[in-house]
Amino acid sequence: MKLYVLGNQDAVWGFGLTGVRGQVISTSDELHQALDSVLGDESVGIVLVTEDVADLARQRVDELVIRSRIPIVVEIPGPEGTSPERPSLSELIRRTIGIRV
Repeated sequence: MKLYVLGNQDAVWGFGLTGVRGQVISTSDELHQALDSVLGDESVGIVLVTEDVADLARQRVDELVIRSRIPIVVEIPGPEGTSPERPSLSELIRRTIGIRV
């Protein structure tokens, strides 16, 4: 199983230096098309999505992070680092299953 990255130019190029394939994403349409494509690729086991790109389709990416099996979708920090306003994975899960604290 392979790793694939969807992100900004720096992330895709950086991962590319280590042999990881990826796609530079700049619009929500590009992100949706890329997700559809990579989720249907049986050779991909993990999809990394940078936070800045995930913000282009926040609801879909959050859903995939929580529910994806193969490939697993993982959000990684963007060029600015992790946003302090961004809920943690445990908070996303709580919201998904309806637990309010």
